This record gives sequence, structure tokens and C-alpha cells, in this order.
Amino acid sequence: MSTIEGARLFRESWIAGVREHFPGEPKAGYVTPWEDTPEWEREAAGAVYEQVRQFLDLSAGHASRLTPEQKGRFVATCWTAQMYRHFEDPKPGYVADWLDLPDWQQKTDTDIFEAIERAMATAQ
Repeated sequence: MSTIEGARLFRESWIAGVREHFPGEPKAGYVTPWEDTPEWEREAAGAVYEQVRQFLDLSAGHASRLTPEQKGRFVATCWTAQMYRHFEDPKPGYVADWLDLPDWQQKTDTDIFEAIERAMATAQ
């Protein structure tokens, strides 16, 4: 899967997770379709996709044994690094520590890791 396809997978997994886990009606920006997603966010999604893909590759697939929390934390940490890359002074919510993220976001980050994992398994 190319990085662009991986970025789309990341975004689609984010939207699916938000729709499943967010309490109530999510903000419009949370579910913006790929075509309307800002370029910086597309780039960040592609970078995090690549980090998860490489992590799975380098562990010879054994990273699949991580707990759901560990998987979600990895995605969240990679995303935080991208926010610092793209913004000189990111909003606090963009760079919040795992324990400070709302439950719905933690679950969504875990879903993203697992979606990338599934995509890699089917590509082999």
C-alpha cells in the first residue's frame, strides 16, 4: 500500500472510529472526508501510517501482540510528533498525553493501529 493509500486508510479509520466512539454528534472537522482534509493533515496521516507500518514490519508482525492500549498509545504518540512538526505552537488538544485524551479518542487511535495491521495482513 502506498503512503497516500495508507493516509486515506488512516483518515477513514479515524472517521469510522469517531462515528463509533464519539458521544453525541462529532464536530464537522472530525469527520471531514478525505477530499476536504487539509494538506497538512493528509501529510500527518501518511506519516503516522508509515510509522505504524514500519513498526509492524520491524517487529516481524509481533507488535500485533501489544495490548489495545499500547497500540493506541503508539498512534497517539506518532500523531503528537506530527503536530509539533506541522505547528509551531499546536493547540493543547493536538498534543495531549494519552491519559488526558478522551476515551473515544483512545479507542479511535487503537482502531487506527488495528486497521493498518489488518491491511498489512491482507496485503501479504
